[in-house]
Amino acid sequence: MGGDVAGGQGGGAATALRLVLGKRLQDLREATGLSFEEAAAALDVTHATIRRMEKAQVGLKVPYVEKLLRVYGVTRQQDVDAFLALVREANQPGWWHRYRDVLPDWFSGFVSLEAEADQIRAYEPHYVPGLLQTEAYAATVLRAGMPHAPADEIERLVALRLARQDILTRGRPPLLWVVMDETVLRRPIGRPNVMRAQITRLIEATAQPHVRLQVMPFSAGPHPAMYGPFHLFRFPLPELPDVACAESLVGAAYFEQRDDVSSFREALDRMSAQAAPLHRTEAILSGIRKEI
Repeated sequence: MGGDVAGGQGGGAATALRLVLGKRLQDLREATGLSFEEAAAALDVTHATIRRMEKAQVGLKVPYVEKLLRVYGVTRQQDVDAFLALVREANQPGWWHRYRDVLPDWFSGFVSLEAEADQIRAYEPHYVPGLLQTEAYAATVLRAGMPHAPADEIERLVALRLARQDILTRGRPPLLWVVMDETVLRRPIGRPNVMRAQITRLIEATAQPHVRLQVMPFSAGPHPAMYGPFHLFRFPLPELPDVACAESLVGAAYFEQRDDVSSFREALDRMSAQAAPLHRTEAILSGIRKEI
């Protein structure tokens, strides 16, 4: 079953902070022994509203949260004020909001998770990961995937993709660990100079201590994730579970149940063992670049 971490239901993509606050509200409610129905009665709303607040499926309304905190026994004004300050912060749109004209709702959730994670693991069977794409490569891929989109929309999407890459140069960047199929490097994307520049970018990325890139060679044969690309996010906040995201042609499914996420993690662990070791990545990339 897919999880609800992508948000929606009128509240926009759930930020990591909103997910944390929803979990804290759930913990407070359960600590007082109140049911969904009893908490809802305090606000004169349906029990479904309380569920959606706790799952970060809707934005958190400050008056609602303040009243719930009182009902849940949070009496110190300092604690209430601190919680409400976090609610106001969580309700602020993320930096990607300025791209909302071209950003699908399902991908807003992805960008939010990506921005808040301190570890991003992925399997990519088709393309270079978006966080490591050059501008020319990104433009070529987007045009192929959206052949009817006007040029200005493609330009906006390329700008968004490049802006996402800022997380790799911030003060405390996430660990990015990608297993990439050899097909990604062999499939020509654009002119030869586009692919050469892209592989050069990958070689440069492997020199960064927070980037781990492994190539799954053809010779490795079948592996656990041949069905498609996916990402696994881990966060520095203890309230947030690991989240897996499996992409498709028209969207993505998000998973946060422990058994589901464990399946994705096990697949990545097995592939990391099958793929070429990290110290071989640069040599593999350099060899393929010479062939282009």
